[in-house]
Amino acid sequence: MTRLLKMSKLLFICALVYNLFGPNVEGLGVNWGTKCHHQLPPDTVVQMLKDNGIKKVKLFDADEIVLGALADTGIEVMVAVTNVELDQLTKKSNAEKWVKKNVVNYVEKKVNITSVAIGNEPFLKDYKDMFLNSTLPALENIQKALDDAKLGDKIKASVPFNGDVYMSPPWKPVPSAGIFRPDVSDQVEDIVEFLHKNNAPFIVNIYPFLSLAIADSGFPFDYAFFDGNYTIQDGDVEYDNVFDANYDTCVAALRQIGHGNMSVIVGEIGWPTDGNKWANNSLSSRFYNGILPRLAENKGTPLHPGHIEVYLFGLLDEDAKSVLPGCFERHWGLFDYAGQPKFHMDLSGKDKNKTLVGAKDVEYQPKKWCVVNPDATSDEQKLNESALYACDRADCTAASHGGSCGGLHDTDKIAYAFNAFFQVSNQSKASCYFGGLATEVDKDPSKGSCKFNIQIKPYEPDSTSPFSWFSFSPSESPLDSSSMPRLVAAPWMALVLFAVILFVVF
Repeated sequence: MTRLLKMSKLLFICALVYNLFGPNVEGLGVNWGTKCHHQLPPDTVVQMLKDNGIKKVKLFDADEIVLGALADTGIEVMVAVTNVELDQLTKKSNAEKWVKKNVVNYVEKKVNITSVAIGNEPFLKDYKDMFLNSTLPALENIQKALDDAKLGDKIKASVPFNGDVYMSPPWKPVPSAGIFRPDVSDQVEDIVEFLHKNNAPFIVNIYPFLSLAIADSGFPFDYAFFDGNYTIQDGDVEYDNVFDANYDTCVAALRQIGHGNMSVIVGEIGWPTDGNKWANNSLSSRFYNGILPRLAENKGTPLHPGHIEVYLFGLLDEDAKSVLPGCFERHWGLFDYAGQPKFHMDLSGKDKNKTLVGAKDVEYQPKKWCVVNPDATSDEQKLNESALYACDRADCTAASHGGSCGGLHDTDKIAYAFNAFFQVSNQSKASCYFGGLATEVDKDPSKGSCKFNIQIKPYEPDSTSPFSWFSFSPSESPLDSSSMPRLVAAPWMALVLFAVILFVVF
């Protein structure tokens, strides 16, 4: 009886320790994009994933060096066919080659590939019908190639859709009335039928931020978050946030075509931190500290109670992304360009004051900046032309309207542009000249919340690595600590606490 009592105590305490120091939200992943002028070394990023207990990543291509860094880690990987490859993959032989090169090759090298994304939001309204007729054939051919390679049971192909592929009709603007967009509904239904037949999930990207930033000015601010007072009524169901409403509109659209029970993965969701008046650390923190606890509770939505698999967007800021959707596009990262956390955040959804673990041993360029030369002749036209030239080749989005540097005076904005160009140009002498309008300084010119960044040193792949750009031969990774089970999410104090508890109980 005494032993049974002790065991009961131990089980209770184990549950308590697990709750305090346990892993992240179940099934939580991140999107790892690489559109950066200066990338962090992939090995550094992978270590950062491990340090933060992140066990799933979604990629936007099949980058050889990134996949090489993920080998022997156990991290689940979603590789991707890019949109420009879709047309080529309508030919079966090309799909077979793609799978052999980008999936089979890495599975043999112990990369834990679990899925293949076919394009990225190929039915986006802005693309019109560019990928309308190539997406399904590419999907079919890639899945067939996976099946032929004896990988189809483990690795599933699916299409990450933008949330604009479904809608609520104007005559009934509520989630339960969700339908697929009429101009793509036939193609989406065919894809859903194929996914169902292959036991693959439906993937959708949902962005409450865009509802607020791009939608009409009448969009209710609090509805973008999870702690506001705004609600909408849908029959007996009350929605107090746009994420639940958007997700359930998707579920309802699937129900309309007979697949309401299909697994729906959120392929991208996040909140940017710069480049727009609604994009800052405070609102991003509010969003994440709202959604993560909800995901941790496995509460789900009114039409889909229970667990929802989610990939946060994104892992790192990407200063070379297109800004056609908005200047905020380069600031979606949970971490900044150098892999450092931006604000307190707990991926387990339990502790709002916890801080993510940043990239380690990051090498920066020397502490030098480029600013407007105070001794140069003031020529407003030449200054503006030089700034435009710099911003066309570097990232100046923080200086846009609503950005963290948007309130600078004109001369300081031009200095920001000069410095951005200077940093991405590896601080070369020629990059801080502009006909004598610019000069180097060793005193940080940052002003308030506007940071004049120093870039990290450019990453140069090791040409001797079996995963370098120039090597395609398979190799077996040597056994090292990365292949051993680790407690990556628990701080060392948890282990000490657990040891003390065992001592006290027994």
